[in-house]
Amino acid sequence: LMTALMVLFLVAMAVALLSVTQGLRKMDEGRAQRDTAISSCLGSIRQITQQAQYPGVQLRGQTLELGSLAEFPKDSNELETQRAGYLRNFVPQMLSIARTTECQNWLKRFVLEGYASPEGSYLYNLNLSLERSQRVLCVLLDAKAPNAPSLEDRQAIRELFFVGGSSFNSAILNQPEKSRRVELRLEFKELRQDCRPGDTACRADAPPPIPWDDDVKCPL
Repeated sequence: LMTALMVLFLVAMAVALLSVTQGLRKMDEGRAQRDTAISSCLGSIRQITQQAQYPGVQLRGQTLELGSLAEFPKDSNELETQRAGYLRNFVPQMLSIARTTECQNWLKRFVLEGYASPEGSYLYNLNLSLERSQRVLCVLLDAKAPNAPSLEDRQAIRELFFVGGSSFNSAILNQPEKSRRVELRLEFKELRQDCRPGDTACRADAPPPIPWDDDVKCPL
C-alpha cells in the first residue's frame, strides 16, 4: 500500500511539473513572439524616418523624435504651414504600418508629448506644452487642409493618439529652440498569461472607440 501511494505521489508530482513547464514554455514563446512583432513594427517605422523629406526625424527606443517637423516658436503653440504639411504626409505612413499584423496585435496607443524650453514658469510652460500637443492634433484632424489625411486615418488618430505635456523637465541642455517640440511615444500591450498574438483577449486593453463628429474647429 505504501509503495502504491508513493507511486501515485510521484505520478502526481510529474504531472504537476509537466504542467508548470508547459505553461512557462508557452509564456516564453508568447514573449518571444511579442518581442519579434514589436521589433518588426519599430523597424518598419524606422525605415520611414530615413526618407529624405523628413529631416531630423528619428526613432530612439520607442520614442519618435519629430525633429524640426514639430518645433515651435518661443512662447507659441503655432506650427508653420510647411511643417504642418510634412506632418500630414508623415503620420498616414506611420498609421499604415500600425495596421499591419505585427503592430496591430500589440500596439496600444501613441502618446503625443509636448515640451517647453526653460523660460517662463512651470505651470505656464506645462499648459503651453499641452497646447503644442493639441496643435499637432488640430493639424492632423483638419479635413479642409491641403493634403489632409483620409477619413480612416483621422478616425485612427482620434482613437490611438493620447495627448500629454511636460514643462521644462525634458529640456534639451543649451538648446532652447529644440526644447520647444513635440514627440511621439509608442506604447505596446504587455504580455498576459491568457494573451496570445491574434487572440481577442490581446486587444482587451485597446483604447475604446471614440464617437465620430464633424467638428473640425480647433479650440486653440
